[in-house]
Amino acid sequence: MTSKHREISIAEFFEKNKHILGYSNPSKALITCVREAVDNSLDACEEAGILPDILVKITKAGDNVFRIVVEDNGPGIEKEHIPRVFGKLLYGSRFHAIKQSRGQQGIGISSAVLYAQITTGKPAIVVSKMEGGKAHRFEIMIDTKKNEPEIIKEEETEWFSPHGTRIELEVKGSYVKERKQSVYEYLKETSVVNPHARITFITPDGEIHEFRRITSEPPEPPKEIKPHPHGIEIGPLLAMLKTTKARDLRNFLKSEFVRIGDKISDEIILKSGLNAKADPHSLTREDAEKLLNAFKLTDLLPPPVDCLSPIGDRLIMKSLMEEYSPEFVYAVTRKPKVYSGHPFLVEAGIAYGGEIKEDKVTLLRFANKIPLLYQQSGCALTQAVVSVNWKNYGLQQSKNELPVAPAVILVHVASTNVPYVSESKEAVAGIPEIIEEIRLALQECGRRLKEYVERKKTIQKRKRKEEELLKIIPLLAEKISQVVEKEPIDHEKVIARIMGKVYVSRHVRDGKAIIEICNFSNSRKKFRVYEMCDGGINGERIAKWDVEVEPRESVSIEYEFNGRHVNSKPLVEGIDDEFVSGAEVVRFGIGAEGTESTA
Repeated sequence: MTSKHREISIAEFFEKNKHILGYSNPSKALITCVREAVDNSLDACEEAGILPDILVKITKAGDNVFRIVVEDNGPGIEKEHIPRVFGKLLYGSRFHAIKQSRGQQGIGISSAVLYAQITTGKPAIVVSKMEGGKAHRFEIMIDTKKNEPEIIKEEETEWFSPHGTRIELEVKGSYVKERKQSVYEYLKETSVVNPHARITFITPDGEIHEFRRITSEPPEPPKEIKPHPHGIEIGPLLAMLKTTKARDLRNFLKSEFVRIGDKISDEIILKSGLNAKADPHSLTREDAEKLLNAFKLTDLLPPPVDCLSPIGDRLIMKSLMEEYSPEFVYAVTRKPKVYSGHPFLVEAGIAYGGEIKEDKVTLLRFANKIPLLYQQSGCALTQAVVSVNWKNYGLQQSKNELPVAPAVILVHVASTNVPYVSESKEAVAGIPEIIEEIRLALQECGRRLKEYVERKKTIQKRKRKEEELLKIIPLLAEKISQVVEKEPIDHEKVIARIMGKVYVSRHVRDGKAIIEICNFSNSRKKFRVYEMCDGGINGERIAKWDVEVEPRESVSIEYEFNGRHVNSKPLVEGIDDEFVSGAEVVRFGIGAEGTESTA
């Protein structure tokens, strides 16, 4: 029997078990190939501080065969590393680095090359160019028995891009559209959490979709950190003891771990009962267990969080507005936390109403800025969303179901070690600390949504009341003025008084104007008033005044002007439309140029 035993390479294993990496069916396989290439491009660009420009093109190359091209403007890859990056599984630059990144194991893009090789027998074509250098073109396959790249062809080539990488694969697959699990949906969701990237997608039908860059600020790149003592296990600790350059145990602790200084190292050594001057290479397994126990008994600061790169609540809101055009949007980035010594943070956002028409909430799940399209029901992110009582926030919800509302909920978990349930990176495991942070983030989003919905209902109720008054008051005013034989009263001012609004009116006579502002509300109001005249106001075409008026008080603005008013009513900025009458609400953002005064 022993004569039949032989070593199996990792490439040979995945050749027969490709479903483990996400190549379980034709449509999923096509998405996975695109995802692995795009994730590599985004990571490379971010590490180099480059704003990503990524082209994804899929063309039909035969019966159920598709040609995938993914091209980026990243820093490029050194010539000697190209074959192994694309042609050797478990070859990468991020596996030993403790920091947030999309890819870590060094399996991703080489698994796509292997899938192409298995299904069509054709090599991957890779072109890469570093700035100031020449472009190198490789045709690569994988020797699965050795897990080594097999270079079919190598040459220098002309390429218009100053730097970047391009990969071309021919794979068997199925292209689907208008589904949650599709290449289009993957790229759309990728653009939401990577607002600094511009992604162009050309479909097999020749349609061009461009996901625009909405910020020119690249994300702060995460920094690599050393292991945290609370996140280490016996095996890695023994390996560290064997390979360390430290000459004694005290220096080993200080140089190989984060959050350990002189005082903490002495405390750990005292609790372990080991000798501070002991040679780390001579320590036994029993000694390593004593160290682990001492780690657990010692209070340590959590790991530094600069190893993480959040999207940021402002950019999440901007992305959701860009992609879904809602009437309300809110997002939150939680403070970093730790599970089993691994730093992580949670971000959540909610977009409601507007152009979102679906009845059931659309859930967008992300881990380290990667969209999770599959295994939604088996993912901790979904479980956390479902566990929130959304009825408290004004949404309908059945037991163990997502809420029912025209809304999109976004959840992003960033970590140095995302606890995926499998190598295909489709769902996150149910770590209690992560689930609790997601719940807290969603509850904050829910509270803000509830405030908005209740405020909207109040405004709608006020508006209905105001519409009824607009039907009645003018008629009453006219009849009363006829009876008492006096000039008609200003019915808009009467309605503003009843509704508790700010009332603005303009009176003009002989080249002079008076703006009267009456605050009928119960709170102080601060806003800006604009007037525009084609002949000018104090030498400027636009005049503006900063106004502050107490409850039940009035202020007046007087000015001289030439020509005629461009705006039929005074313009106001800094007050919501539902709280003002007689003026037109504008949002200049940074203000308009012109003369400025204070009233």
